[in-house]
Amino acid sequence: FQRAVKAESGETVVFSWITWPSRQARDAGMKKIMADPRVQPDANPMSFDGKRLIYGGFDVLIDA
Repeated sequence: FQRAVKAESGETVVFSWITWPSRQARDAGMKKIMADPRVQPDANPMSFDGKRLIYGGFDVLIDA
């Protein structure tokens, strides 16, 4: 991950994920998150370089 985001000396790479119980729960949760004034860029700018953000979605292949 350090190389993927071109981390420089003194920077910390954070890795996280969210597991939603269903697509409907995800859609409802994301709608609430995006409406929260605390995540609006004008009121609270990002504390990281968004150009180096890596994100994605995944499908469950095996549920053990």
